[in-house]
Amino acid sequence: MFYNLLNFPLQTIPDNRLDYLGVILNNYQPDIFMVCELNNETGANSILNKMQQEINPNYAMANFELNTSDDALGNQNDLQNLLYFDSTKFSLQSQTIITTIYRDFNHYKLKLNTTDQDINPLYLEVIVGHLKASDGVDNQALRLQMVNDLENYLNTLPQDSHILLSGDLNLYRSSEPAFQELIQTENHITFIDPANKIGSWHNNTNYLDVFTQSTRTATGLGGATGGFDDRFDFILTSESMSNASGENTDLFFVENSYQVFGNNANVNCYNQEINSASCAEDSNPNTTDYSLEIRESLYNFSDHLPVTLQIQTNQQFLSIPEYTTSNYYEIIGTNIISNTLNLQTNNQEISNKKLNIFNTLGQLVKTIRLNNTKTHYIDVSNLNNGVYYIVTPNFNKEPLKFVKVN
Repeated sequence: MFYNLLNFPLQTIPDNRLDYLGVILNNYQPDIFMVCELNNETGANSILNKMQQEINPNYAMANFELNTSDDALGNQNDLQNLLYFDSTKFSLQSQTIITTIYRDFNHYKLKLNTTDQDINPLYLEVIVGHLKASDGVDNQALRLQMVNDLENYLNTLPQDSHILLSGDLNLYRSSEPAFQELIQTENHITFIDPANKIGSWHNNTNYLDVFTQSTRTATGLGGATGGFDDRFDFILTSESMSNASGENTDLFFVENSYQVFGNNANVNCYNQEINSASCAEDSNPNTTDYSLEIRESLYNFSDHLPVTLQIQTNQQFLSIPEYTTSNYYEIIGTNIISNTLNLQTNNQEISNKKLNIFNTLGQLVKTIRLNNTKTHYIDVSNLNNGVYYIVTPNFNKEPLKFVKVN
């Protein structure tokens, strides 16, 4: 799922916006949640806490980073991108800021937590961006320049990389130079539209099923008004993620799975508010039915709708069954650690296995190879202060938590 959060959390009207976001996320429960228009780290952490407490405690997020591309424009740093993910399915390997003439793209490299990850690792490159807004030749030129900056960076990646490009691209039509640049077949990496809806989107009801803005006509809630008439929000993929031939068995998007969350594809919704009766489900049995509760939450949270896409792999994810209560290993003494973690193994079955230490962002920071001894002394002096989790791959053991302090 990608979502423009509309100046979250600095946009404070209406009240309790985070609760509306909770309704949306609880309904869809994305494995990967990509966002833009996030204002600050406080807002980032509040979303993570919401996801962990109400949906899945295994959600993690990338490091929050301030936008840097606007430094020459006054260094406002008011609109950032970020990634949240299910750490049982993915681990964050790296993140990179891609600077442009206006706003950063952010590149997050995810590794799938599969049973073959040691011998056949599978990576998903996630790029989140927010192109310059507004129509007109000058703004189209700025969007193209931002995309050119992105293309220069993409030229440094392997050509067969599996890439999701998500964002509020502010494109009014596919003929715009920025979009044409993204889909050029001569590119090192070429993007495709999984929705297969390339055309002139603005004010064109032939594309209403992929409209994402605006959810509102009323003023006073922040963001754009004008009702439902534009496709600004996208998830595009690299050609390597197409399985149209049926031969791609690696990592690909599921055909016909692209959806605008909250969009009932009702033509009566054109120029209307998303929570109106005009935007309710219609008689088409092939469309997804989004309830009034969902559409009310979308209306109150943002002037955009989220876009969603299913991706699939034929590799097997590490199984996450119910945790066993068997005491395979334990921390000796306190779990508040300065330099050395003392660990005792209580089951011969775990001998000669390895333990992984993850931080709260789901990043693997250390791997421990166990031997036949019962007590293990593990140097953690190089870890930053914070909370860490010890996990045993392929064992149904509840993670151990410890706190690193000076």
